[in-house]
Amino acid sequence: MSITREYTNGEITIIWQPELCAHAGICIFELPKVYCPQDRPWIRINNATTEQLIKQVDMCPTGALSYRRN
Repeated sequence: MSITREYTNGEITIIWQPELCAHAGICIFELPKVYCPQDRPWIRINNATTEQLIKQVDMCPTGALSYRRN
């Protein structure tokens, strides 16, 4: 069974599927105040606008990050 983690800001929910993650680092490079792998939770969704989050999630090369509008 796949493990997923969800993070929401009320407008969107980011879904992270760790099994798909290739650790390319694009998320950390694009939004370092949101993606903090050394912290728990590692996604601080409130540190960016919904538009910034959508743009970055769309860059994920493996689909490990996706989103849905709430």
